Amino acid sequence: MIRKLLLIIFTCYLLVGTAYSPKQYDPCEVYGAIYIEENPRRAHFKVYEETSESFADILVFEQDNKLYADGQGKWFFTKNRDFADFFVYFETERGLADFSVYYTDFESFAGCNR
Repeated sequence: MIRKLLLIIFTCYLLVGTAYSPKQYDPCEVYGAIYIEENPRRAHFKVYEETSESFADILVFEQDNKLYADGQGKWFFTKNRDFADFFVYFETERGLADFSVYYTDFESFAGCNR
């Protein structure tokens, strides 16, 4: 009896445990308040900064006001982790990054480059 009960509990645990997966964000949906995380394990994304806009996945325009960071590629960097929408870690090797960004000087160029 106990053996069957344990088997049922273990089976339910496997079914529920494997069905759960953390939410995966589309990099094009990353905008708003961004916090630069120093620990890559605590970041939502690992980001590589490109030197050319041709190879970047997202063209980022840095906003001075959080209220204007309301669309693709518009980022407002915050120093307070509690107010951030996303946490990013800047990776030094492109192969380890989830996506790449290039900073543009023109707001109209900001957006997804995929």
